[in-house]
Amino acid sequence: MIRFIAKRLGSGLVVLLVVSALTFFLLYMSSGSIARNILGDQATAEQVAMKEHELGLDQPLLTRYFAWVADALSGNLGASWFSSEPVANSLASRIPVTMTMVFAAMILIAICAALIGVAAAVKRGWVDRVVQVGAIIGDSVPGFVIGVVLVTILAIQLGLFPATSTISPESGADAWVYSMSLPVIALLINGVTGGAQQIRSAVIKQLERDYVRTLRSRGIGEREILFRHVLRSAAPAGLTVLSLQLIGMLGGVVIIEQIFALPGMGPLAVTATGQSDLPVVMGVVMYTVVVVIVVNLLVDILNGWLNPKVRVS
Repeated sequence: MIRFIAKRLGSGLVVLLVVSALTFFLLYMSSGSIARNILGDQATAEQVAMKEHELGLDQPLLTRYFAWVADALSGNLGASWFSSEPVANSLASRIPVTMTMVFAAMILIAICAALIGVAAAVKRGWVDRVVQVGAIIGDSVPGFVIGVVLVTILAIQLGLFPATSTISPESGADAWVYSMSLPVIALLINGVTGGAQQIRSAVIKQLERDYVRTLRSRGIGEREILFRHVLRSAAPAGLTVLSLQLIGMLGGVVIIEQIFALPGMGPLAVTATGQSDLPVVMGVVMYTVVVVIVVNLLVDILNGWLNPKVRVS
């Protein structure tokens, strides 16, 4: 198991290095005259040259990348070109907002999707049909549409929740949960339908396997077959689906945070990209890649623990 984890960890580090290189070169090669963008059109050629020297933009691109990697390994992600605030500080103040919302939504999605998917696979009939129709509707309605509908009905018309929120986690648990309810519900509705459909398919596939028929022929009860054998075998597929849901959610949360005016990573990424504030953009990209790698590593470890064949492959 240790060798399996070491191999997956090594693969993750390679992915992180490749993504950082590709992102760095693509950003800096496609941003045009960064110094002039910062100083404005009225800046003279001398002022632009001085700014480029100040930012290190007059150095070869490869030299700049290795300097960035060396700084990043020591925990220094640079500073914003516009606010001069360290990128690490900007990320540290916004990551709790985004990750609290994402993990709260993922926990609820995992619970609801597992319950609904297993019920549809075991009960079949009208329950199964309702789940399949719900999956089609959930997959066809974008998350931002659900967010706008929730704001319009539950916040503006009924006044049950705040339409926007600038509350931070330090404001107290009650205020924080109250302000995060609508964003989490928006992510939950969009994620639980697809997750339930995938878990349903994985459980049905296991129920139709030969070993289930063998267990039934030996007189073992349906409840024991389901909880002791079927769910354990279907768990890897369910975990993979949930990990993909979380990765997709990291992209969709940018829009959700914009809709609900949450001070998370979404507004930071949008503002930095619009300003060509490349140190901040690199910081946001690296944060997202690290989260994806950690999630995939945890899923691989769980799959390897549940199914030893995965470790061999």
